[in-house]
Amino acid sequence: MKLFFESATAEASKVTIAARIAGIQLHLQHVKHDEKVLPFLSSCHLPVLETDPGEYLFSSNEACRYVLSQNRTQTEHEVLTDDTWLEWEAVRLRPLVQLALTSKNLKKAELKQTLQELSDAVKEKGTLNGQRVQPCTVVVWCGLFPIFSDVSLSKEISNDFPPIRSWFDGLALKTEFQEGLRNVLSDSAVNGIVDSISRNLTLSGQQLPGQQKESADCREEQSSRTAVTPEELESAADDFVNGFAKASKQKARPYPILPQPDERNILITSALPYVNNVPHLGNIIGCVLSADVYARFCRLRDYNTLYVCGTDEYGTATETKAIEEGLTPQEICDKYHHIHSDIYKWFNISFDFFGRTTTKQQTKIAQDIFWRLLENDFILKNSVDQLLCVKCNRFLADRFVEGICPFCSGDDARGDQCDRCGKLINAVELKEPKCKLCRSTPIIKSSDHLFLDLPKLESDLNKHLTSAFDSGIWTSNTKMITKAWLRDGLKPRCISRDLKWGTPVPLQGYTEKVFYVWYDAPIGYISITANYTDEWEKWWKNPGQVQLYNFMAKDNVPFHSVIFPSTLLGTREPWTIVTNLSATEYLNYEDGKFSKSRGLGVFGDNAVDTGIPADVYRFYLLYVRPESQDSSFSWDDLLMKNNGELLNNLGNFINRALMFMANNFAGRLQRITLNAEDKELLVHVRRELGSYVDNLEHIRIRDGIRNILSISTLGNQYMQANKPWFLVKGSAAEKERAGSVVSLAVNLCCLISKLVSPYMPQVSETVQQQLNWLNDRHVLTDRFVCSLPEGHSIGEPKPLFQKLETNLIQQLKERFCGKQKKSPNQAVNPDLIENLTKEVAQQGDLVRKLKAAKAEKSKIGEEVKKLLSLKEQLESSKKQLTA
Repeated sequence: MKLFFESATAEASKVTIAARIAGIQLHLQHVKHDEKVLPFLSSCHLPVLETDPGEYLFSSNEACRYVLSQNRTQTEHEVLTDDTWLEWEAVRLRPLVQLALTSKNLKKAELKQTLQELSDAVKEKGTLNGQRVQPCTVVVWCGLFPIFSDVSLSKEISNDFPPIRSWFDGLALKTEFQEGLRNVLSDSAVNGIVDSISRNLTLSGQQLPGQQKESADCREEQSSRTAVTPEELESAADDFVNGFAKASKQKARPYPILPQPDERNILITSALPYVNNVPHLGNIIGCVLSADVYARFCRLRDYNTLYVCGTDEYGTATETKAIEEGLTPQEICDKYHHIHSDIYKWFNISFDFFGRTTTKQQTKIAQDIFWRLLENDFILKNSVDQLLCVKCNRFLADRFVEGICPFCSGDDARGDQCDRCGKLINAVELKEPKCKLCRSTPIIKSSDHLFLDLPKLESDLNKHLTSAFDSGIWTSNTKMITKAWLRDGLKPRCISRDLKWGTPVPLQGYTEKVFYVWYDAPIGYISITANYTDEWEKWWKNPGQVQLYNFMAKDNVPFHSVIFPSTLLGTREPWTIVTNLSATEYLNYEDGKFSKSRGLGVFGDNAVDTGIPADVYRFYLLYVRPESQDSSFSWDDLLMKNNGELLNNLGNFINRALMFMANNFAGRLQRITLNAEDKELLVHVRRELGSYVDNLEHIRIRDGIRNILSISTLGNQYMQANKPWFLVKGSAAEKERAGSVVSLAVNLCCLISKLVSPYMPQVSETVQQQLNWLNDRHVLTDRFVCSLPEGHSIGEPKPLFQKLETNLIQQLKERFCGKQKKSPNQAVNPDLIENLTKEVAQQGDLVRKLKAAKAEKSKIGEEVKKLLSLKEQLESSKKQLTA
């Protein structure tokens, strides 16, 4: 299903919240107000939900009901109650809310009279329609959202109708409602309403059921709303003065790093990047960079941490690339492994070991696991219909075939998966399949294959996941995707392929085949660790002592949450199985997708020569990390974040503090005498520091950046309020105060240098050089301590960041915009337009005839899809001809 929406409104969120509750993947498409969404309408009222190809729902209320109906049924009473409240929201509430927000002449009595009906209903029963969240619950809640987002209106309605406020707040603290809102609204808008709710609850002393857990999930900003207590002031001052002497030092990290008893042993993996291409910025943030931030944080916390990754080198993708470039698969692997390695080094990714899957260890471990599965009766044998290209004389596995998705009708599905809807596909299920090499239509032919018996392992997997979901850290999309797989029931999954390039299947009768890449690739984590140390089993067969964290983009989730765990469970050996899984949504480029062939977007090898430092890319990618919804890389936004957050906020504070120290006190720290204002600063810094630690412990990476920037903002405000540049020119006491202020500020710079190291390691090192504070090994805690004592001499201060100029950004936008000069053979032939015009007319006649004959809905949908595709080709050809 696809949701078209124009602007961030509560109307669109009715559908996105419903999708979150139902566990349904919803493709979101933001469109401009003048953009033609539907081919048969000149304009339409947004949002619009496309349920099937060519079928649309124009009512957001009915779209909400439709989405929720996909995995549940309603009683007759529930349906009738829903009808009543859906009509109430559309006919009575919505017009009054719109009037309240746009007109000063609102008759408030009419709005209050309408809300009184709702207040009476929720006061009596606590819900609108039973204990489950029903369509009317979502619709009415979203109808109220604009009211409670308006400061003055929210206060008045809250005072007059406490039952409504309580009901609204209880739902607002639910994860599904927040995540659904984040799909269409900004994080600041969602955080604003959540903070407002939590503040109201705190002030009134109320506590909703489940409030403690939910509010932790919402990550409230305590420091921005809670009064400072005398106990906090004294505790923060004591930490600052005496905490450094009590601080522990990090233990040495010997080689090889192995799990240790009585320590927190963290094993981190990031999805193995395909070796057949150059990673773009979306690939980098989706796996290796996110995992790197967490690994660096764990080391700061002195957790015994091992971070491994490597290139995924077997499978169809490699064979395809080898054919394209006229090289052998091994030559392709060697070439691109080197490219990947160089890119990750430039981005300062701190792997403990970066390996590859084309190794003897990979073959041995993958085959050993297979034998265990076979012995335990978890391997099935079956004959499979496959696509055979007669022209190429080869079976077409996975990426050698593409066509129309049988589930969502996307026209660019591969033979193993559709990226549009996320569903896995068997190649023979594709509609209108084409050989990717010669574009001919393949035939179906039978071949014997091996299958992992997932249904037999489902009970064991459910038991593991129940425990992992409860005790581990799983992003909402990983749970949603995994539960969707389990809800549909697991099916046997083929683990062999008719290829040459891969880990050989060792079973007699199948030795001409190789293991399917998604059986083989996750085992690469194990074999890469085995190439790092012969004692790899201490990491991978030690579930009692080792916590495994996987990082990836959302399209890789089912392989890591379902197939790989099931594979290991089936061996009946004590494997370390994933208990924490963090997956991002997709990072787009400007208004489109990254494409190497079209020159669209920044790829790793391009970033090096743009003149922008790696740490600036790291900061920006992590700032816009797609944690709860797709996000975009934008050059204009990068310029603003660099010149605003980095240059004017973070860099300005550190540089002004160090320069003032160097120019006025010869670079030597002075005695710090804390007054009441200083102690209050310490409290606010400690709160942000505690929030930073908590955010990164729970892999809320983007929120950690917010904490750092908040601390630097506090520092800037502190310097501005105390004006040491005036004090230093005054009396001896005022000069002493100036020395105390700037010395406290320099210690704040010291803290920031540590907090920023997981995000911008080179910037962190540069700041510590300027502080003359290199090689600090103290463990990061949630306490702000005085690390630089009186008399400490700093180094030479220099600016940390350079301003990005508009002309440079414009040059980079043009360079990576994907516009290519047409070669003569790319010119559009007018005959093509004439032929396409005829085909559109013929296809339109066919669709009309099918509808008149009341043909099957699926058949009509297929033909409508073809018609829309032909129209798009015709319009594109006309534009090219005009150009």
